[in-house]
Amino acid sequence: MNRRLPAEWEDQDGVLLAWPHAGTDWAPYLTQVEPVFAEIARQIARRERLIIIAPEPERVRDLLSAAQVNENAVRYFALPNNDTWARDFGPLTVLENGRALLLDFGFNGWGLKFACNFDNMISRRLRDAGAFGATAMKTEGMIFEGGSIESDGSGTLLTTADCLLEANRNPHLSRAQIEERMKRLLGARRVLWLENGYLAGDDTDSHIDTLARFAPNDTIIYSACDDPKDEHFAALQSMAAELEGMRTANDQPYTLIPLPWPRPCYDEKNQRLPATYANFLVINGAVLVPVYGDPRDEAALLAIERAFPGREVVGIDCRPLILQHGSLHCVTMQLPKGVLP
Repeated sequence: MNRRLPAEWEDQDGVLLAWPHAGTDWAPYLTQVEPVFAEIARQIARRERLIIIAPEPERVRDLLSAAQVNENAVRYFALPNNDTWARDFGPLTVLENGRALLLDFGFNGWGLKFACNFDNMISRRLRDAGAFGATAMKTEGMIFEGGSIESDGSGTLLTTADCLLEANRNPHLSRAQIEERMKRLLGARRVLWLENGYLAGDDTDSHIDTLARFAPNDTIIYSACDDPKDEHFAALQSMAAELEGMRTANDQPYTLIPLPWPRPCYDEKNQRLPATYANFLVINGAVLVPVYGDPRDEAALLAIERAFPGREVVGIDCRPLILQHGSLHCVTMQLPKGVLP
C-alpha cells in the first residue's frame, strides 16, 4: 500500500467538533466553555468547513448565529456524545495512492478511564449519515488516539512511550508490534519515540500534542520548562535533550523552537491543570493557539508564528477548556482535503 499520513499544515476540507452539553462532564462549566467552542468554530468557519456533533443541533445553531459564525460553512449531525475530545475519537485520514481514506480506530476512554460508548461510534455514525460522502472508511482493531501521534507528512511519526505502551490500551501488542502497525496502517517509515515528558492534570498519559509538535521545514516546537522549582522541570529538560538528539530522515538535527512555560493553573480543588501552548491547531491559512491570560501568551504566539511563517496566528482563551484537562487541539480533528463531499 502507498499510504501517507498528511501533516496538519497541509490543505484541509474542514474540522470536526463535538459540542459540550448537560449530559457531559462539562455540565457545571457550560456557560464558561461554550463561548470558547463558539470562538473556535468562528475562526474555523472563516477559512474552511466545520462538522459539529450535537444531540441538540438547533440549540448550537442559535449559539453560533449569535457568535456570528459563518453558517454556510457548518453542517450539524444529531449524534450522542460522551464528551468533546474529537482529536481522540475522530477518524484519522491517510492518503492511499493519493486518495483520502478514513481510519476508524478503537477509542476506550484513554485506557478505560472514562465512559466512551457513544464517542467510540461517532466516526462510523458520521459515515453512515453521509458526512464524508463517498470517502472510504476502514475500522481498525487497535486502540489508538489522534492526539498520540504527530506526522511530518513525509513518513516520520513522533509519539510518546508513556501513552502508546500504557497497559490498558493494547496489552496484546509489544512496542515493536505497535510500531509495525503504525508503519503499515499510517504509511510511516520512521517512528521517533519520546521517553520523557508529561503534564500534571493530563488524563491521556502524555499525548504528544501537549508536548512536542512538528512544523514545516524539519522543525519541532515543544513545551519547555525553565523553572527549576516546577514539578515538570526534570522531565521536560530530559525531553528537550531527547529532541536535541533526534535526527531528520536526512540525518540532520531538527530545528527546535521552545515554547514558553505558562504559570501554573489550578481548578477549584487546587488540582493543577494541563496548560500548554503546544496544543495548537493548524488550519488553512492560520494557527489557532490556546492562551491562558498569562504574561507569556504573547511570546508563545510569536514562537508559533516563527514556526509557521505566512499563517495568521490567532490566540483563543482556553482557560475554561483546561478545566476538563484538555485544550484546543484536543477538541478538534482536522479533515484533510479530499474527505468531505
